[in-house]
Amino acid sequence: MRGSLQAYKKVSVDSQLSAASPHKVIQMLMAGAIERLIQGKAAMAQGDLSVKGERLGKALDIIINLRACLSMDDGGDIADNLDAIYDFMIRQVSTANLENKPEPIDDVIELLREIKSAWDQIPSEYHNMTQATS
Repeated sequence: MRGSLQAYKKVSVDSQLSAASPHKVIQMLMAGAIERLIQGKAAMAQGDLSVKGERLGKALDIIINLRACLSMDDGGDIADNLDAIYDFMIRQVSTANLENKPEPIDDVIELLREIKSAWDQIPSEYHNMTQATS
């Protein structure tokens, strides 16, 4: 049953991604990172080291990809600041995983929620903008 649910979730995410604007993709990545961090923290509390490592690893992958998506040439101070924040997040999640401490995960979740909240407030007329259209 669990395998069927996972397959359904994957198909659902894949279909959402295929129709998503660049804005929506970033929203989904942020939500996914937050979800993986929460799952990793829960696994840490339960002493399930393999699940903790897997979930925190997936969260790290997402954060690394969010950082890689930054347009450093066009983004100015905002891109520079986000780059530094993502770097901080990467270090915090790595520290949490290595030292088995939940506090750094809480810091990263809070930061991601703040960034996602700001991202969610971008007016819809800007959701499909890319470098090609600007």
